[in-house]
Amino acid sequence: MAEALLRTRGGVGFEVHSAGTMPRGINPLTLRVLAEAGIDGSWARSKSVEGFLDQTFDYVITVCDQARQTCPVIPGVHVSLHWDCEDPAEADGPEEERLVVFRRVLTDMGTRIDDFIPLALGTTTLAPS
Repeated sequence: MAEALLRTRGGVGFEVHSAGTMPRGINPLTLRVLAEAGIDGSWARSKSVEGFLDQTFDYVITVCDQARQTCPVIPGVHVSLHWDCEDPAEADGPEEERLVVFRRVLTDMGTRIDDFIPLALGTTTLAPS
């Protein structure tokens, strides 16, 4: 979801890649909520972070605590950010209840990405913590 959102909202100013520590394919509910938001996710593929260890990045963003703990160190100079987002694939219950979780995570990631874009473009800075 994060890759699709950043590709859509960030446009040509961003080269975006995403990968998982345990890729399991693209969840059909992810594609459904992206489509509901008007975002085409048909290009999305499940990839392992291991395939990106020889590349350099300006930013590396982990989106859940599990990924942060198990993600290998990405070499090179970059800014590391961590967004502790709920993993919608872990949602239980009937499809409509799981869709609520997927929609909530999409909204949460959208807000974080909207805050991230000006930071990455250098038009804002992080507030002191």
